[in-house]
Amino acid sequence: MFQLTFENQVFSSLSDFELVSGGFPPYAQAALDFCKAWLAGQEQFVQHTSGSTGIPKPIGISRKQMAASAQATGAFFRAQSKTHLLCCLNPEYIAGKMMLVRAMVWDCPVELVEPSANPFEMRNKAPDFIALVPMQAEAILRDPHSLALLKKIKHVIIGGAPVSESLKKSLMDHGISAWQTYGMTETVSHIALAKIQAGHLEYHTLPDVKIGQDERGALWVLSPMSGPEKIQTNDLIEMKSESLFWWLGRADFVINSGGIKLFPELLEQRAEPIIGRLLPGLRFFFFGEKDQKLGERLILIVESKLNPQLESDLLRELGTVLTKFELPKAIYFNPKFIFTPTGKINRQRSLPNQ
Repeated sequence: MFQLTFENQVFSSLSDFELVSGGFPPYAQAALDFCKAWLAGQEQFVQHTSGSTGIPKPIGISRKQMAASAQATGAFFRAQSKTHLLCCLNPEYIAGKMMLVRAMVWDCPVELVEPSANPFEMRNKAPDFIALVPMQAEAILRDPHSLALLKKIKHVIIGGAPVSESLKKSLMDHGISAWQTYGMTETVSHIALAKIQAGHLEYHTLPDVKIGQDERGALWVLSPMSGPEKIQTNDLIEMKSESLFWWLGRADFVINSGGIKLFPELLEQRAEPIIGRLLPGLRFFFFGEKDQKLGERLILIVESKLNPQLESDLLRELGTVLTKFELPKAIYFNPKFIFTPTGKINRQRSLPNQ
């Protein structure tokens, strides 16, 4: 049976939510308002996109789309009414809302906790199903108590940003069965899942999801959760079958350097062990800078104060995992990156002197 638990309060029927009089933190109020609207039969909802590649914009999402997404995920993981969910993502965004929709569609209990780096810090019981962002997964893995709970969870999905190589390795080393999601606000959460394992992550589409590519090689999606129209993405993929693909990176991030196409996100995965060893805990990304000879040249931006001494060490070590065409032509340092509301690096705004 559907029940939303928040702290010591339990909400189940529409009348329970109608009695809410306020005084809740914003994330909890957003959850209560959404559940009230859903149980009252509201058909249309407005959600803002993440803003990872542009200004966040409002889009309309139908009840039918959200229900279809929950049903497809439920079928994939064989969820049932006894499945216990933990919502530790902000319900003001689509990922948090979809945890609530799953509970209502699957007719099962969900507990709402404050979105934080480690949602298990004050808990002693593991749920059956949880959705995390990479930052949360990393924090949980660092804490022995939280890690013990994570190991007990049947279904762990991780989304919002690509799982790093170090996080992937840590999850595998601890024997945790987890899935990387692929999706966006426009597709109402994820439309494909990849088991986190060594090598390329292979994304398997959910039931009734159709995919293809445009002339650029960018993915398009046609599915019950994304509505009647085809959704064209900017994500470049390599299709392995009608229901299986590899993700290569964003088309708007691809760098054409002297006729050679470079995929920053893939380079970041390969460079991460080196940069993580030389600059532990520091964030970074590759980007394309205009160049008179090459058209664009590859540059590396590190979230740190200026440190010229590190440049030669970085370039030498990166040469062990990147080809000469993939090595950055310059390294820039920026003391503080800019992030989107959903925690992704805003690459354009994080460039030095922006």
